[in-house]
Parts: sequence; structure tokens; C-alpha cells
Amino acid sequence: MARVELVMPKMGESIMEATILKWRKNPGDRVELDEPVLDIATDKVDSEVPSPVEGVVMEILFKENDVVPINTPIAIIETAAAAGLPAASPAVSQPSSNGNGTQPAPEPAAVQVPYVPAVAAEAPGKSGASGRFYSPLVRTIAKQEGISQAELDAIAGSGLEGRVTKKDILAYVGNRSAAPAQLQQPVATPAAPAPAQAAPATSAPAVSISGNVEIVEMDRMRKLIADHMVMSKHTSPHVTSFVEVDVTNLVNWRNRIKDQFKKKYGENITFTPIFVEAVTRAIRDFPMINISVDGTRLIVKKDINIGMAAALPTGNLIVPVIKNADFLNLVGLTKQVNDLASRARLGQLKPDEIQGGTFTLTNVGTFGNVMGTPIINQPQVAIMATGAIRKKPAVLETEYGDVIAVRQMMFLSMSYDHRVVDGMLGGSFIRRVADYLEQFDPNRDI
Repeated sequence: MARVELVMPKMGESIMEATILKWRKNPGDRVELDEPVLDIATDKVDSEVPSPVEGVVMEILFKENDVVPINTPIAIIETAAAAGLPAASPAVSQPSSNGNGTQPAPEPAAVQVPYVPAVAAEAPGKSGASGRFYSPLVRTIAKQEGISQAELDAIAGSGLEGRVTKKDILAYVGNRSAAPAQLQQPVATPAAPAPAQAAPATSAPAVSISGNVEIVEMDRMRKLIADHMVMSKHTSPHVTSFVEVDVTNLVNWRNRIKDQFKKKYGENITFTPIFVEAVTRAIRDFPMINISVDGTRLIVKKDINIGMAAALPTGNLIVPVIKNADFLNLVGLTKQVNDLASRARLGQLKPDEIQGGTFTLTNVGTFGNVMGTPIINQPQVAIMATGAIRKKPAVLETEYGDVIAVRQMMFLSMSYDHRVVDGMLGGSFIRRVADYLEQFDPNRDI
């Protein structure tokens, strides 16, 4: 018999740990090759971990809800393979001579079978002076908030072995204004007035739980969404601009060709890929909307990767990303939108498919809303919401004078980071998107 270690897989760039959600197998259970053994979750996505071999689960090394670093053994699977076969594994060191010309018998050793053997193991993250590991996400937040290494080392961690998690550092940032500046070295300036006392942190209002109430704990994804939204508001001063758009030509064109489009390409065409196409064209016109902020530096993204917010059956939200959207035609965008939306609802997205977005589009019109004020999906600097399309009376300018006609109208709204996107850029960009939608060719071929 050979014993194989099932290790925590690497789930994408910058992800150094994952949480065990549920074990599907217990010690003594038989498992087939590629059969799911457990479910795990990261800050990005949930996923199944399949067995790399066929055998019997002999030992489970971590409990549910434990946070485990990548490439760490999490279970032992015993296979029917001969015990001598794994001796050739490069992970097992070659024994040295015992001095009398004979080789000592090698001790039995477990063999690691990584989840993704073709990908090299990622180097461990950096540690502070205390020797404690900090994930890239935690270090990025610390850098953005100006948290020194000494402060970071002083934060009490709730993760594995006292590790500081995203939740820990965001809680510290929220309460930082009330914390005494013990770690800052004061500078003696006798002539300067005494600094004002820091304002106490605003505490959340007390919630009454008396009477007819039900207490429901947030699920893991909702907690992550809540943390991300609070962090975004704390990071970026939000400004929202609105424009009203006449999309009559666009609506009439879609109504005319949708059956033909379905027959020709096997895809249902919605308004979303048309909106994505207009956004990518506008980003080419205004590339400074396609950036991120790193301290005092602007990171201008050459790739146009459009995130599309998708509602899940649980009521939560996820944002899959259409990579290089500006290189796709309308058919390609339609296929991408439909595929990502479908697999998002089924929980089948891969970690890389929800990373790397440079601009986000959310369709609040799906829920009958005419407009919204969306929160920026960090580290991006802008997000656009498309409202419901409704028939409304509108004034049209004709060669015979102004007339009132029934038109298909909708609102676009865009929130942007006012640190780096001023009203001129933000307003010009959303107006350009509206122009592309209003100028849609009603005779366009499919």
C-alpha cells in the first residue's frame, strides 16, 4: 500500500490560503480518481478539491472552517499501489551509505501528489519581524492604509497560528482613529500647538432583539462582500454621475434579430454584451478610466477586462471578468456573457475568471430599477450601472420642428474614485458610452 498526501491546492495568484468548508469524505471512505473529497473557499471563489488518486481516506488533518495555507497536506489517502513505487519520487531523498558499503533500508515515507502538479509551488509570503506570515492581500491593505510593519505585527490575528486575516486588518483600520498612537515616535516641537485629540470611533447603534425577530448569521460570501464594500468606501471618495439615454434603435434592432441570432449562433442575445461593447469603445477613447491607484502612482491598464456583476441564487453577488473584451466582436461577447453568467449561477467559476477586472458593469435594470449608485469594485476606479429600459415620452428634433414621441429610454449611472477621476473625465466618459448606445446602427448585420 502507498500513502498519498492530498494537499491544499493553489487557487490563483496572490491566494496563499483557503478555508475548508465541508468534508465530503470521512476516514475509511473509499474515493475514486477525481472524485470530490472536500469543498474549500478563498476570498475569491468556492471550489471542490478532487482526489488525485483512487483509494481510501485514512486520515483527515484539518477540521471544517480551518484556514489552511496552500501546498499543506490536508488528508492522507491510501492506495492499492505497491509501497515500493513511490521511492522514485523526487520528494524522497536518496539514502547515504552507512560506511560498510551497504545501503540502509529506506524509511517509509508519504508521497505528496499536488492538486495541480504542472504548476510550481508558489513561494511563501513575506513575514514580519515577528516571523508571522502575512498574505499579499493583507500586505496590500496595510500599504494602502499606511500601516507600519510594527503596527502590523501588533495586530491580534484570528487565523491559523495567529495569522492576520483580511477581516482582522479591516477591523483594525476601522478602529484605528480611536487607537492611541503608541507606535509613532513624537517629534519635539515646543513652539507648535498641541495636537488635537483623535475623534473617538463611531460605534454602531445598538440593535434591539426583543419582540418578534429572527437572527440569521451572514454566510461566508456575504461577510466577504460586506468587508469589500466597507473597504471600498473607506478607500475611495465616491462621486456618481447620471445620463439618460435614448436606446430605441438598439431595442428595435435586438427585437428584430434575436430569433435569427439564436438560430445562427445558438446563443440568446441580451442587452449586456451590447453595453459591454459600448463601454470598451469608450475606454479606448478615455484610457485614464481604466486604471488603478498604488499610493501616489497611477497604474494604467493596457488590457480592457470588463467585470459583469452577476446575481447568485443565494442572493449574493459575484463578478466574473470578460478578459480582453475589446478584442471580441458582439458574437464573442454574447458567448462570454452567457457562459460566465451560467457558470456563476452553478458555482462553477474558476478563480482566474473573477480576477483581473479593470472596469465593472452592473445591470440594476434586471430588478426593475431605473438607476443606482454602485460601489467601486476595488482596485478599479469606476463602475457603471445600467437601469431598466422603459417607454417614455421624449422630445425629438426634426427638420419640421420639435415633436414628442414615445421612445425607449434608460439611465446610465457611474460611480468613480474622485481621487483620480475628476468630474470632467467621469462625465465625459459616461456621456461617450451614451453616445455609442444612441448611435447604434439599426441596420447592423449579425
